[in-house]
Amino acid sequence: MNTLVRSLAGEGEKEGIEKAIALITICLGYFMVILDTTIVNVALPSIQHELNATVTGLQWAVAGYNLVFASLLLTAGALGDRVGSKKVFLWGLVLFALASCACGAAPSLWILQGARVLQGAGAALLVPNSLALLNHTFSTQRERARAIGFWGSIGGIGAICGPVLGGLLIHVLNWRYIFWVNVPVAAVALLLTLRYVVSAPRQARRELDLGAQFTGIIALAALTLVFIQGNAWGWFSWPILLSGAAFVFFLVCFLIIERRAASPMLPLELFSVPTFSAANMVGFLINLGFYGQMFVISFYFQQARGYSPLLTGFALLPETGVVLIASLLSGRVSGRVGPYWPMVIGQATGCIGLLMLVMVQPSTSYLILSIMLLAIGFGMAFTMPAMTTAVIESAPNKRAGIASAVLNAGRQMGSVLGVAILGSLVGARTISIPGVHISMLLAGAAFFGGCLLTLFFVDRKHV
Repeated sequence: MNTLVRSLAGEGEKEGIEKAIALITICLGYFMVILDTTIVNVALPSIQHELNATVTGLQWAVAGYNLVFASLLLTAGALGDRVGSKKVFLWGLVLFALASCACGAAPSLWILQGARVLQGAGAALLVPNSLALLNHTFSTQRERARAIGFWGSIGGIGAICGPVLGGLLIHVLNWRYIFWVNVPVAAVALLLTLRYVVSAPRQARRELDLGAQFTGIIALAALTLVFIQGNAWGWFSWPILLSGAAFVFFLVCFLIIERRAASPMLPLELFSVPTFSAANMVGFLINLGFYGQMFVISFYFQQARGYSPLLTGFALLPETGVVLIASLLSGRVSGRVGPYWPMVIGQATGCIGLLMLVMVQPSTSYLILSIMLLAIGFGMAFTMPAMTTAVIESAPNKRAGIASAVLNAGRQMGSVLGVAILGSLVGARTISIPGVHISMLLAGAAFFGGCLLTLFFVDRKHV
């Protein structure tokens, strides 16, 4: 703690302690958000059994969270600018805690799905405003860099803890506690925020761009419905065809609104820079491959290999445990040679791991599996910091905040479609090994596509 205090503030020990507490408090909200992206996966078979759910129903429980999270990120950031980031951050904590209670108490799948949607809204309120609060709390570039580095490390810890903590809670108690565990964390964060976190100044001139928000949500929801329900309803059924048409229509409306808006939610001119466009597409693709793979592999361990939720959590450790180390290493390498080579190496490594999983069988040695998972986790984590650097540094300084929001929104959209597409291939109730193979092939193709985009469009110099 003393080291953290000294590194964050040199003006005095009291101020340093207060800044350290503020940093930890802000990071608690981010920790919950990231924890809930991974903790749910090990609980899916348990939820399926108790609530008599299909894989399609579980896809909506996972994708609903990411769908709303992705859709509301940009608007939540603008809302924080208008009414105050501290106030919106507090709203996010309260909403996330209440939604977590509802998830844990859900008597049916559709109530769980609805509560997960509310959780996603809470997550969207938390993430962009946590960064805004960090930027305001730490005024110098050195302090801010260290604080954001700590914030990112907490996200890595959340990803690591998710599968193991989820498995442990299910083993000792039951799956409902993977949601209830958020409540005391949110309560502590709420009290500490009120006491130690300083409000950032408002920027009342930033518009909310509600037309773009509405059309964007409808477009993404329609596309998600196509991929999740396509197998169940038939790919050429009227509901699926109408959903596909709705996606195209509302996407066009979204682009028209953004092109004409005086203060667009998504400034389209940012995409005129090749590095910015390519790096954002990389974020979308690697999240699609990684989180889609994690959804499928959790079922593989429990249904094909007969692992318990606790053992599944530990089985996933090679993939999640390497995240923190690879992220820190990527930051150092990017600082020396730029983001290009870490992005290429990371995606190539992840692609190899995923393509190796195409050959997996229920009897495959876990030692071999762990090497594949290690490659996937390392590839994902080694790519992410470099990709973020490429996005932020290729955008104008005054647009750094919106550039970060665009990247995070795109990544969450990738997570939504990854669960929707790859999850649709594994079977209605019991996992299909051929379906696992196809899903891993598609995940590997996503990483390979991102690698090609990096090779051809990301600047090889420091951007």
